[in-house]
Amino acid sequence: MTGAPANAPAAPAPRAGGLAIAAAIVAFGFLGSRLLGVLRTVAIAEAFGSSPDLDAYWVAFRIPDLIFQVLAGATLGSAFIPVFARLYRRDGEERAWRLASNVLNLITVSTAVLCLVAFAFAPLIVPLLAPGLGSDAGRHDELAAEAVSLTRLMLLSPLLFSISGMVTGILNARRAFFLPALAPMVYNLAIILGALVLSGPFGVKGLAVGVVAGAGLHLATQLPGLVRERMRYSLTLDWRDAPVREVGRLMGPRVIGLAAAQVNFVITTYFASKVGDSAISNLTYAWLLAGLPLALFGMALSTAVFPTLAEHSADENMEALRGTVSQVLRIIMFLTIPAAIGLALLRGPATVLLLQRGEFTAADAAITASALGWYCLGIVPQAGIEIHSRGFYALGDTRTPVLLAVGAVVVNFVLSAALWSHFEHEGLAFSVSAASWAEWLLLWRAYGTRTGAEAAPDLAHIARIAFAAAAMGLFIALFFSQYENATMAQNAVTAIAGAVAGGLVYAALGSWFRIPELAEAVRRLRR
Repeated sequence: MTGAPANAPAAPAPRAGGLAIAAAIVAFGFLGSRLLGVLRTVAIAEAFGSSPDLDAYWVAFRIPDLIFQVLAGATLGSAFIPVFARLYRRDGEERAWRLASNVLNLITVSTAVLCLVAFAFAPLIVPLLAPGLGSDAGRHDELAAEAVSLTRLMLLSPLLFSISGMVTGILNARRAFFLPALAPMVYNLAIILGALVLSGPFGVKGLAVGVVAGAGLHLATQLPGLVRERMRYSLTLDWRDAPVREVGRLMGPRVIGLAAAQVNFVITTYFASKVGDSAISNLTYAWLLAGLPLALFGMALSTAVFPTLAEHSADENMEALRGTVSQVLRIIMFLTIPAAIGLALLRGPATVLLLQRGEFTAADAAITASALGWYCLGIVPQAGIEIHSRGFYALGDTRTPVLLAVGAVVVNFVLSAALWSHFEHEGLAFSVSAASWAEWLLLWRAYGTRTGAEAAPDLAHIARIAFAAAAMGLFIALFFSQYENATMAQNAVTAIAGAVAGGLVYAALGSWFRIPELAEAVRRLRR
């Protein structure tokens, strides 16, 4: 599809204000969820530090998360929304609601079957994920059994999330973003309560209970949205329905892609268990901190714009699709590049300020901060992958991003296997980031070939952003040095003052270089 047919009716152009409002709502959700996610991480760190028992919890989290991501995540992210949006626009809401009911029911049944299989084979699967779990402390058998028990408990969460994830997809396809943005906040609150209230009497099992309760609340929060949209639910399982088969066809490659992303976590968990006790937890803390700017900027904007991209594709309006992807890419880079540089330079004080309390020691903070620095290297490419992959999904091309994601897994595995024994946490974090860069650069090139989009204008624009962000980074490095044996107060001042001053310097440089995204942000704040 290179353009709309001459006799096709003109597609209604999406209002810029509508896209901005949608992005603001999704950003609010991601911001609230991530801030609560930081508080969740703080609560877990205070209660458990980087104990081997917490390693068992993170290992147990892998299988339930994998089941959800490869089923509901795949349908939501790339397959369901474009088909649903096209049916709603062309065939009417009754046909679209029948598709939604079919897919929702099929996903629920499939998830339930996988959960039952995982429950039965957990004693065989879980020990393979972390062969070194608890070995340093001589508790391998005990912690492996604990991980199996936690896995079986948390297998309730993907079943609830599969339903809730489909509800999110339906509401986002109808451009209803508020309740889906609110649901992750409720989920994080439940885990925070699990860490604060249930960890005392139940240990890490209290966290697992919080996960399951949070998944249930995630679903309950969104159900009123279906009522407001007047969804016509039907108890059907017609997998032979043509739109359902189309969703399945689009979903197949995406399942592999999302599975590949989850395999990256499995690879890190596997080698981290060999590094030593607490390595899994320290790397997880670092990943959660690095994920804050990625979620706020890359994921929020890409999620908000995806229904618009799907409509451009349905209308065969390639020019609008290319323009929207370019616009969102530039905004994402404007926000993500300085955030990644600032977090990398302030990683030590930020880690101490956020996590070093209770059971989380100074040694834990040092290890987590060292891994965080290398994870920050991958924030920019991961944000770029978010928008360019959605450009492919909107076109119904799920194979290209999937093949590149699988290639990134291979790169991550090879690097991890080569580096873990010599560089430990830092080597594993670097491997993930290096694989992300390889994936994004190849994906961007493939996107240009597929759509005819020219990379040069975006690269020139991003170069100005990168130059301003680098100057900001130099300012932070010169005036907010990190001192050894600094007190908590000194770390707090360095982290907060460095972030604020760095942001002001970046804004001033953006104004000097006349970066248009800065003026747009100021204009919308004034409005």
